[in-house]
Amino acid sequence: MSVITDDVNRSLMTDGNSVAGLLYDLFAREMTAEPTECAACGREGEIGTLLAFTRAPGVVLRCPACDNAMLRVVRTASHTYIDARGAAYLRIAR
Repeated sequence: MSVITDDVNRSLMTDGNSVAGLLYDLFAREMTAEPTECAACGREGEIGTLLAFTRAPGVVLRCPACDNAMLRVVRTASHTYIDARGAAYLRIAR
């Protein structure tokens, strides 16, 4: 991508805290403080620190270090699809 495209994409993103309600609906708990690790670069941090891209048919949470798509969520009328292949882990405390 070009620098201009990267800047436009970044300007459309917020942090993971902006999707706290969606994450709560999915996991039935507050998730923004839970730790995760990027499968691409190894960056560790709280889910709330990920970059949230919400102007699509779903939500994409990206690593702020390398832009890897760590978590994707798409809701349809009948199903919710969750893809976390970009995360080495999502850790949820008991």
